[in-house]
Amino acid sequence: MQKLNYLVVVFSVLFIGFGCQSQNSGTMDYSTVKELDVERYLGTWYEIARYDHRFERDLVGVTATYSKRDDGEIEVVNRGYKNSLNGELSEAVGKAKLTDEPGKLKVSFFWIFYADYNVLELDENYQWALIGSSNDKYLWILSRTTQLDEHVLIGILKKAEQRGYSASKLIWVKQKEQ
Repeated sequence: MQKLNYLVVVFSVLFIGFGCQSQNSGTMDYSTVKELDVERYLGTWYEIARYDHRFERDLVGVTATYSKRDDGEIEVVNRGYKNSLNGELSEAVGKAKLTDEPGKLKVSFFWIFYADYNVLELDENYQWALIGSSNDKYLWILSRTTQLDEHVLIGILKKAEQRGYSASKLIWVKQKEQ
């Protein structure tokens, strides 16, 4: 049922998006939020949807948990289950550091190699976030809950489309019920 609802939402946004496509110049908007309160951002986020990429392939029940480290950086723990919610737990522990730009962090899961983590859109109550990078290959929709209200989700998908991302490329992540 959850997957069917997400499909309806995606098709609705695609229908709307194709109508607006002529207004899109084909360029991507990677701008980040103007303000990010890191303390409010800390905690656990559920992955609602993502673009496919090898380091999360076949994972469901995915969460990202952020916490302060003693050195001032942020610990990042990504967890998910291989192929099913009862599958083998996969965990990656990394770190993030702030940059001079609000909403832009650098995240590393391997030694000194950092990748961009851009908070593109963020609910004023820190209940959902749209995350990207400095290119169009990565996109995540995160939520403080395992599901988002359909109207909220449609709004997030519209924002992603307006930035040049394709909602049709999203993979909907199955989550455990809260």
